[in-house]
Amino acid sequence: MRISMIGCGYLGAVHAASMAEIGHDVVGIDVDEHRISALAAGRAPFFEPGFEEVLSRNVASGRLRFTADISAAEGSQVHFIGVGTPQTPSGAADMTYVDSAVDALEPHLGRCVEGEEIVVGKSTVPVGTAARLAERFDAAGTTLVWNPEFLREGFAVKDTLEPDRMVYGLPADTFRAEAATAVLDEVYAPILATGVKRLTMDYATAELVKVSANSFLALKISFINAVAQVCDAAGADVTSLAEAIGLDARIGHRFLRAGIGFGGGCLPKDIRAFQARAAELGTGEALDILAEADRVNLRARSVVLDKARQMLDDGLDGARVAILGAAFKPDSDDMRDSPALEIAGLLAAAGARVAITDPQAGAILAEQGREGLEVCETADEALRGADLAVLTTEWRQFTSIDPVRAASLMRRTNVIDGRNSLDAGAWKGAGFSYMGMGRR
Repeated sequence: MRISMIGCGYLGAVHAASMAEIGHDVVGIDVDEHRISALAAGRAPFFEPGFEEVLSRNVASGRLRFTADISAAEGSQVHFIGVGTPQTPSGAADMTYVDSAVDALEPHLGRCVEGEEIVVGKSTVPVGTAARLAERFDAAGTTLVWNPEFLREGFAVKDTLEPDRMVYGLPADTFRAEAATAVLDEVYAPILATGVKRLTMDYATAELVKVSANSFLALKISFINAVAQVCDAAGADVTSLAEAIGLDARIGHRFLRAGIGFGGGCLPKDIRAFQARAAELGTGEALDILAEADRVNLRARSVVLDKARQMLDDGLDGARVAILGAAFKPDSDDMRDSPALEIAGLLAAAGARVAITDPQAGAILAEQGREGLEVCETADEALRGADLAVLTTEWRQFTSIDPVRAASLMRRTNVIDGRNSLDAGAWKGAGFSYMGMGRR
C-alpha cells in the first residue's frame, strides 16, 4: 500500500520505517530539513536500538523515502499523522503542530485511486481532538481513524512491529467505520496475523486509552518511590517490599523498582495534559491523584540531594560528584525532563563540581554546553578524583562497573544508587559507603 507519514520525529520516523519493513511504499514528510536529510540518507537523527538498521535497509530498498514537500502525500491510501504535542506553560498539550499538519495535508486528499482513503492519527492528543478533526476530513470525503501509539523508548521498533494491542478509534457511522477498519487492517495485516489483539472503539475512548495507560504507569512508579521514602525513614527495604507485593497477581512486579522517578517526553507531559483537559471538561478534581503523583516524582529527585548532603557530612561545596547517566532512561539519548539532569543541576547549585557522563546523550550534552557541568566521555573520567558517585541512568555500562576499580579512581568511596540497580554487597565489600533509594 502507498502510505504517507506526516511528522518524522521519534514516533513518525520509527513508524514510517516499520511500515516499510512490512512491505509498504512509504513517504515520510516533515518540515525539518535537517531531519529529513539525515533520514533520507539512512541515518537516524536520534538514538534508538535497532532503528537505524531498519531505516537504512528500507531507504536502500526504495520502499522508504523522505521529503519536506507535503504534496508527496498525494495518491497515498493511508496518511498517518504523528507530529508532536508538547506541553504548554499551563500544562495543556500544544496542538499547533497537529493543526498545521492537518492544514497542510487537507488540500492533497482525495487523489487516491487505489481504494478507500483514510487519515490515521497517532499523536497523543486531548480527548475531543479526533471528533473535531473528523469534521474537516469528512468534508474532504476522507475518514479519520485514531490509532494511538504505545512505544517505549529503547524498544520502539519492537513495540511497533510486535505491539501488545492495536486500538482503532472509529466514527459513529457504521459503514464508514467498517470501511476504514478494513483499510487499516490491511496496513497492519502482517502484525495482526501474529495474533495481536485489535480493539475498536469510539474516538474519545481511543484518545483516553493512551493517556490513561501512561497515567497508570506514572501512578505506579510514584507509589513505589513514595513508599521508598517511608522505607528510608523506617529502616525498611523497598526492594524486598516490592518483591513481596509484586507477587500479588493484581499488582505485578513491573514498574515497582524505586528510584529517582520518571522523565522523558511522554509520562510527565501526558499526565499534565490529562489533568488540564479534565479541568477544561469540568472534572479536574477527578485527576487530583495525578497532580500528587507528579509532586512525588519531582520530590524523588531532591531526595538524592538530601542523601548527598548526608553522605558528605563536610558539605557539597567543592566536592567532586560523578553523575553516571544523563538520558532519562537507558538505550536512549532523550534528555527531556530527565531526572538525571535535574539532579546534576541541584548538586551544582549546592556547590558541587559535577562531572557527568552518558554513552549516548553525553555528546549532545557536550554540544549544548550546560553551565556548571563537566561532560566526560567515559565513566572512568567522571569517577577520577570524585568524592561521590551517583547512578542516575541504569546503562549496562554503569551497572556493571567494577566497584574495586571505581574505588581506585575516586578520592572518597561514596555511592548513591539512584536506580537501585547496583550490587550493594559488592560495592560495600569494595569499601564504599552505599545509599540506595529506600534500600537497606
